[in-house]
Amino acid sequence: MSAPHSPASRPLTPVSRVLRLCLHALFVGLLALAAGRAVTDAAPRAGWVVAVCAVLAALYAGGVLTPAVHRSPRAGAVWLAALGCAWAALLVVSPDGLWIAFPLYFLELHLLRLRWGITAVAVTACAAIGGYLGQSGLAHGAVTPGAFLGPLLGGAVAVATVLGYQALYRESERRRQLIEELIATRAELAAAERSAGTLAERERLAREIHDTLAQGLSSIQLLLRAAERSLPQDPAVHAVALEHIGRAREAAQENLAEARRFVRALTPPDLEHGSLAAALERLCSAAPGPRVRFSLSGAPRALPTPYEVALLRIAQSALANVVRHARAGRAEITLTFMDASVTLDVVDDGHGFDVCSAPSGEGGFGLPAMRSRAETLGGLFTVESAPGQGTAVAVTLPLPLEVP
Repeated sequence: MSAPHSPASRPLTPVSRVLRLCLHALFVGLLALAAGRAVTDAAPRAGWVVAVCAVLAALYAGGVLTPAVHRSPRAGAVWLAALGCAWAALLVVSPDGLWIAFPLYFLELHLLRLRWGITAVAVTACAAIGGYLGQSGLAHGAVTPGAFLGPLLGGAVAVATVLGYQALYRESERRRQLIEELIATRAELAAAERSAGTLAERERLAREIHDTLAQGLSSIQLLLRAAERSLPQDPAVHAVALEHIGRAREAAQENLAEARRFVRALTPPDLEHGSLAAALERLCSAAPGPRVRFSLSGAPRALPTPYEVALLRIAQSALANVVRHARAGRAEITLTFMDASVTLDVVDDGHGFDVCSAPSGEGGFGLPAMRSRAETLGGLFTVESAPGQGTAVAVTLPLPLEVP
């Protein structure tokens, strides 16, 4: 059997290639055993037994080779019904048809939903008991407990085996997803660290250019203006000197403008068109899904670039979680400036979650990434949430003693 391709038609548990081959071999082997015993024992209905076994084998092969059986629950149920009818006919002509019930158990549990699969297993077990009693027990007047316990125990073992395999498979899938999330988070944190280092270096370069080259060019402008005012009154000397000073001033002005453009180019793209508050306001207005409001508290202050980038990225990540997971109707981002710190709050009215189990749950690794950004700058990151009570994410960064 092959695994289905859509969640709606997902079977009780996937079946690996080895297990499929074992199931095929078991079904065909039991059919061959029933037909062989009927022929070698010269049973009165040996011809019928062989014919019904051949029909069962053809039906089984047809279902295995039909893609619709594995993709559609309805097609799988129809195939199982056809196999069940042919198997019932085999029970009528041979008591050895009882053993076909065991592979049927696994087929039913694989292709049907859990509730219907267990029901089908119970019906199959009852049919196996009835067929065996009709062929052997009642005919010879000897009904043993094994006639009842065999099919029932076989069905119970099949259900337990499939459910156990399903639990192992789900645990394996959960661990695989966990490992993928860990790898993705590690890559995200590494990228965040690289980005933070790059931004810090860009800010350093901007400061150096502003404090050295740009200031030097501004000083040259001032000195040239002073020299222009101090020129001698001799017309010939005055004209030549003015020409050279004018050219020097133009060159200094052009280079100063170029230096300032270079400094502006080193500003992060998300913040180059305004302040952090403006970037957050644009983020709220562009957010899909819930209504998001931005509010500013306190007197805005100029922040170092790493601070602005960290706060903006945390807001983006928290708002992305709100849109993807919270099912919220409203959300609010608040930026608060205080005397010695700046605080960012992202609050929503969604369904919330258990904060303690968030790292192992879906999407839980965005929180460590946000926490890492805050702690890198010596800040404090907190999350308050509970199922059905919304979520509040807060980050507080201490302001440096001197803000450039």
